[in-house]
Amino acid sequence: MTAVTWTATETDHPARSASRRSMSAVCRGAKDEWLALFAPDAVIEDPIGPSPLDPSGQGHHGLDAIAGFWDRTIAQAERFEFTIDDSFAAGDEVANVGTISAYLPGGMRVDTEGVFTYRVGPDGLIRALRAFWEVDRAVFHRPSSAQPL
Repeated sequence: MTAVTWTATETDHPARSASRRSMSAVCRGAKDEWLALFAPDAVIEDPIGPSPLDPSGQGHHGLDAIAGFWDRTIAQAERFEFTIDDSFAAGDEVANVGTISAYLPGGMRVDTEGVFTYRVGPDGLIRALRAFWEVDRAVFHRPSSAQPL
């Protein structure tokens, strides 16, 4: 499996292109490249609302907070795979529907289904990345097991 499996529409759209660049950078562990995709005043809400990843539910605002998000979440995984099954673009946003699989140290895999939205500015930089997913619905897989925990 490639790092990003895209079976959604290929129609060009600035937000869709930014989302694909973001996923690619995450899969390659390219933190600086990923951060360069965001506007200085961007926000990440992943997931939206209070969660163990964002207890206040206010999101991560600005590049310093977004870099911290990378360090606390993305950097903790050994690798990521994205499977995008559908993608809807409108205005300056795109909503991608799919699954993110995070491979954690020790062989644990976490599959998270959701809707992942990106809003870009006229310069093509990401202004907002919002992830609609439910912590209780994330599926944890044991090492070397196809069975969820």
